[in-house]
Amino acid sequence: MTQLSNNAHEASFRDPSGYMFHDGNVLRRAINPIYFPQYTKLKDSGFFNNLIKKGLLIGHEETSVSAERIVITPEHIPFITNPYEWSFEQFKHAALLTLQIQKYALSKGFILKDASAYNVTFHKGKAVFIDTLSFDFYEEGTPWRAYKQFITHFFGPLVLAKYHGTEIFKMLQTHIDGLPVKLIASMLPGKTKLSSTLYTNIHLLAKMESKHSEDYKAETKVAKLSQKAQNNILESLFHFIKNLKLNEASEWGDYYQKTNYNDQAFDAKKELIREWVLPLQTERLIDIGGNDGTFARTVLSDVKDVIVTDIDSNAVGYNYHQSQKNKEQNMLAFVCDVLQPAPGIGFNNTERNSLIDRLKNYAPDVTMALALIHHITLSGNVPFEKSAQFFAKFSNYLIIEFPKREDSWVESLLVRKREFINHFDFYNEDDFEKGYLTQFEMLKKQPIAGTKRVLYLLKNKNSLS
Repeated sequence: MTQLSNNAHEASFRDPSGYMFHDGNVLRRAINPIYFPQYTKLKDSGFFNNLIKKGLLIGHEETSVSAERIVITPEHIPFITNPYEWSFEQFKHAALLTLQIQKYALSKGFILKDASAYNVTFHKGKAVFIDTLSFDFYEEGTPWRAYKQFITHFFGPLVLAKYHGTEIFKMLQTHIDGLPVKLIASMLPGKTKLSSTLYTNIHLLAKMESKHSEDYKAETKVAKLSQKAQNNILESLFHFIKNLKLNEASEWGDYYQKTNYNDQAFDAKKELIREWVLPLQTERLIDIGGNDGTFARTVLSDVKDVIVTDIDSNAVGYNYHQSQKNKEQNMLAFVCDVLQPAPGIGFNNTERNSLIDRLKNYAPDVTMALALIHHITLSGNVPFEKSAQFFAKFSNYLIIEFPKREDSWVESLLVRKREFINHFDFYNEDDFEKGYLTQFEMLKKQPIAGTKRVLYLLKNKNSLS
């Protein structure tokens, strides 16, 4: 096995073809001699350039060439999201991208040698393939060896989400190598066996797995498969996925029609955000709990990179749809539960970085947390000092909204505490400020006119800039 360099990325040990490594603040990819023939053919044939021009594959520049290794420098991606952080539409688009690339590769005499969902992320408003070394030569008559991986990483999770909701995607945190086919089959309704696509690609595959020992892969039973037959399988999967819809209805489409303050207050809040964000010369902003991105969009035209997260996958999906419709290349939406941020996973818990580590690396100039603190504190029972520590790990400037006890949503949350309501007497402005001033200094404080809410602009005491 090729020895990895000391600065190799933690996720690189699995691929003998090459590895990612850090060169100062720049992430580069080293290509090992074993992959030189494939890389040279892919480059010289125009295969890479065609995919890059179409926006399907992340672009790269060749940095250095030697007998020991070729180094390429991929285009910088500000923030990497993982499959368990995607909305249903994002997951669909990632799956369709993978099939589209495999079909194109076949037509040019290549294949995708793996079909991991981690080969895709979102950049400039859409799904993009990021593993430049995932291609190999196609041998006539051989089946797609990454087929089962596609089923366990993409097709299975999407079909399960249709019936059980997008919480299914979180299972990929504990199944980094994909959901087992037998598990997928066992979780699907019996009626799915009547679908030829679902029966062939899930139920039959699970049955074949059961018949053979673990070291005898079900897909190897097919000794020969013509290119035309492969294309038919790809087309069938593509059209099935394209037409997949969730059974669960979204409750978030009219979220901001249910606010407990009027249009004037709504506009006043937007204006305050613009007044505070723009003078900070903000290049990177994250709105945590930002729903469909309404408030982040007030500064979208002035900020280079904007991220909006929300706990609700439907809200994230709606935001993603809007950003695609409006061609907002600098908007990135993903699913995030602040009370349970995505952990580091994989071998040594380092193959996929935790959300907090990724946020630290992203280093937003401004973090926004609007209409969020009452949920963290009252629903999650998190003391102010604790949530302040969370935001301080990655936030330079923090714009945070504090709904007072008189706010109707706060009253609703407090009523649910029943006999423990007195335990939450600390939920007030003074204690909030006391907790947050352990980590931040207060620059501005402004009541939002027409509401029972206060907006704060805070600066990290240990400046991260």
